[in-house]
Amino acid sequence: MANSILAVILSFFIPGLGQFYCGSFLRGLMVFIATIIVSVISVALSVFIIPLLFPLLFWLWNMYDAYTLAQKT
Repeated sequence: MANSILAVILSFFIPGLGQFYCGSFLRGLMVFIATIIVSVISVALSVFIIPLLFPLLFWLWNMYDAYTLAQKT
């Protein structure tokens, strides 16, 4: 059983690492790549305030996903 708090902490520092820790390697890699893509698009659209919230929301979802994934394993 994976430690859910450790999974959240790992995902806090590196998105996708918590999923990787839980044994979901492809999911962790996809979260990491998606985080990079969302961040780049957000910076490109940084003229507007709203797109700057997308990386934050995605990062929060990433930690929640790592937590729930750790609870299942």
